[in-house]
Amino acid sequence: MSFATIMVTVARGVCHVTLNRPAQKNAMSLAMVAELRTALDEALADDGVRVILLRGADRNFCSGGDITDMAAARGAAPDGADPIAAMNAKFGFLCAAFAESNKPVVAVLEGAVIGGGFGLACVADVAVAHAGAKFRLAETSLGLVPAQIAPFLVARLGFSTANRLALTAATFSGAQALAVGMVHELAEDDTALQACVANLLRALQKSPPGALAATKLLLRRAVWQQPETLIDEAAKIFAQAVRSQEGEEGMMAFLQKRAPAWVDPG
Repeated sequence: MSFATIMVTVARGVCHVTLNRPAQKNAMSLAMVAELRTALDEALADDGVRVILLRGADRNFCSGGDITDMAAARGAAPDGADPIAAMNAKFGFLCAAFAESNKPVVAVLEGAVIGGGFGLACVADVAVAHAGAKFRLAETSLGLVPAQIAPFLVARLGFSTANRLALTAATFSGAQALAVGMVHELAEDDTALQACVANLLRALQKSPPGALAATKLLLRRAVWQQPETLIDEAAKIFAQAVRSQEGEEGMMAFLQKRAPAWVDPG
């Protein structure tokens, strides 16, 4: 499927999704939100896709929401639901869909990682950044609030750090993003970033899809539930994994000292 605001390719089990509005530093328009959701749904439905990789064109990840769309919504005559709230909710549903994806999502962060782009990075399972990336939660400096990304900020950064960054709207570096847990790996240059992404993709594809999906589901629930409430559910999920074809193949491969069938020998 062709897209106007993103580029999508699939190669070697990886769905590469690139935000592609370089003149706007990949600001997220309503059209981009819709296309990202379509691309995500297609990737989740494709059994050949093992990992979803998000990045931005022209060395910027995303400079936040498109102010033009916001202005248009502000001037629109309400027809039932508030058009501004409806627009904002669409972005929230997109973030939730990425966060709840049963396939690993990797974000590659370069240049501007601002506002909604910051939030989109927070819903990725793993984020890697170029040392030159610039991060900012700019909403409060514009008289706005980081509405839809708030729960993902807290989940990623913890309340204290999320609160400080959101209230101060300060710009910070890739090294600082690494220090606060916003990103998981930092690359000093383009070559190192490329190697980092390649190593990460190989690592993720060493585990089978079913085990990754079950792990993501259980960890998401663990964020919101007390540990004792998850004991029985976690035990059932573990038993299902042991009895699954993936579990049988994984344990047999371990005993036979060979790579399991899902690992690409190349």
